[in-house]
Formats: sequence, structure tokens, C-alpha cells
Amino acid sequence: MDETKLTEFVEKAVGDVGALLGGAMVVIGDKLGLYRAMAGAGPLTPAELAARTGTAERYVREWASAQAARGYLSYDGAGRFALPDEHAVPLTDETSPACVIGAFEIAVGSVYATDAIAERFRTGTGFSWGAHDDHVFGGCERFFRPGYLNNLTSAWIPALDGVEAKLAAGARIADVGCGHGASTLLLAQAYPASSVVGFDAHQGSVDAARKRAADAGLSGRVRFETAAATTFDGHYDLVCFFDCLHDMGDPTGACAHVHDHLAPGGTLMLIEPFANDDLSENLNPVGAAYYGFSTLLCTPSSLSQEVGMALSAQAGEARLREIVTSGGFTRLRRVAETPFNIVLEARTS
Repeated sequence: MDETKLTEFVEKAVGDVGALLGGAMVVIGDKLGLYRAMAGAGPLTPAELAARTGTAERYVREWASAQAARGYLSYDGAGRFALPDEHAVPLTDETSPACVIGAFEIAVGSVYATDAIAERFRTGTGFSWGAHDDHVFGGCERFFRPGYLNNLTSAWIPALDGVEAKLAAGARIADVGCGHGASTLLLAQAYPASSVVGFDAHQGSVDAARKRAADAGLSGRVRFETAAATTFDGHYDLVCFFDCLHDMGDPTGACAHVHDHLAPGGTLMLIEPFANDDLSENLNPVGAAYYGFSTLLCTPSSLSQEVGMALSAQAGEARLREIVTSGGFTRLRRVAETPFNIVLEARTS
């Protein structure tokens, strides 16, 4: 027994306990507007922060102390806490590619299912996406939307072969597995000449997407329908899978269905979580988050569906290529990547 290594591991484990609890602290800070009240405000006492947010000082004091211990807030030693500007952007600005607030919400929502997922380890059965806590649905949208907002129409669509010109002139777009419709609405806003439809198998998400479209004044230009990736109808010039192919029970069947519902010269755009093909190259903070999400969300979701391939949120491009080509596509290329996503273009010609 190496006592030094033992001590180092215990310290790491205690840090992980703090991180797990810290996730709940972040969700509380976001939900109650504590971060937004602190952004740009300089040092505040818990009483001042409580007054700004309509909360109880005693709770705020304990929360701020926990956040200072994690390094999220700074403490001046005289009873005042501050949110550094460099921390405010990731925690409050949902238009920034650095925003991480949605990741905490989806993580907290995922953990609610711990006991249910542990039982699935014994039975091998699945746990459907729609059975999760509402934090999962809202957090998923908030986690991925900043990346879409900053990359979709400025970098990803232009990187596709001839697609941007089609969309500007007027094309048919399907966003399959659209969730709350963040990506769908961005496409509708950017390409008003095109018709856009979002499909999702979860009725609650479709309802939420329709409300978001109405709130954005886009109900007349985009529609949302309840359908799975292997059952949606229509023919399209562009079909998009935004961070959802790996959640599907039959991703090969989904790609084959898209193949049959593309117009001549059409394109399938796949956005998937960033992953290398070799597991050892994914043993880093991003990989740890994605493998954790995959254990609690993605793998159980796939296993709850027909086929149940359980592709994983860390499938990697080589495995994705097997899936896409088995679905009938003959061309696949990586057109873009970010620290959180890879973007693939699939075509038959």
C-alpha cells in the first residue's frame, strides 16, 4: 500500500464530493438569480445579496461560503463575497460559447435518477428520456444552445457542401430529435425563405418547442411534430441530428430513414459530442462529463427503445462512420469541431 497515493486519492474523492454538492449550489445560484445579481456588482455581504434577490440572508451566507470554498466566488476576509468577471460570463451569459450553466442543470437532473439507473445495471433494461426530471430537458437545451448560437449559421452550415446557398434560396429542413427547439428556431430565424420542421419523440419537448416558437413570433415559419427518427415523414434538402443520434435505440435505422427521406442532392448533418476513437484519449474532464451523462442518460435512453444499440455519447467518428454508412450513405466527412462537439456531413453523392 502506497500511503501517499492513498492520501492523494482520498483528497480527490473529497473534492468530487464537493463538486457533486457544488453542482446543486450552481443550480440554486442560477435559479434564484444570485449570480446575475453579483455580476459586475463588486464585493457584497450576504445581507446585500439577499436584499437584491429577495432571499433569506442565512441561506445566502451558507451558499456563498460553499461557493467560495469551491473557488466560484472570491472572499475578502471581511464578510464580503464577489463574483469575478471571468466567472460571471460562464455562469450568466447564455449567448456566450463559454456558458456552462446548462451543464449543471442537466447534471443535477440526471443525478435524480441515480437509484433508477442503478436498478437498470442489474436488469439491463433501459430508462426512457421522458422519464427523467424536468431539469434534464431544460438543462440539455441550455447546455447545447450557446454552441449552436455561436457556430451553427456562422461556421457549421457554411462548411457544408452547397447547403448554405440552398437554405438562403429556400429549402426544406428537418431537425430530428429537436428537443425544446433551440436549433430549429435558430435555423428558422437565419433562413426565412426555408421551411423548417422539428421532430421529437417526447411530447413534452414538442409542446415546449411550440411555445418557444410562439414566444419568438416564429409559429408561422416553423412547425413541430411528435415523431421518432425512424418514423418522421416528408422529404428534405437538409436533415439535422443535433446531439441525439447516440441516444437513439436504432441509429442505423434512423440514418437509413433519413436516406430515404432526403431530396436528390440532400445532406444529413450530424452534430455529436466531441470524442476521440480511442477511450484512453477521452480520459479528460470533457470525457468524464460525457461518460457520466452517457451512463445516466444516453445509454439508458437507447436501451429503452427498439434495437437498443447504446452507441454512447463518446462513440467517436470511426463508430459514427460505421453507423452512417450502414444506413446507406456513401460519403462522410468532419466539417467542424469545438471542444464539445464534432460536426459531420453525410451524403450519397
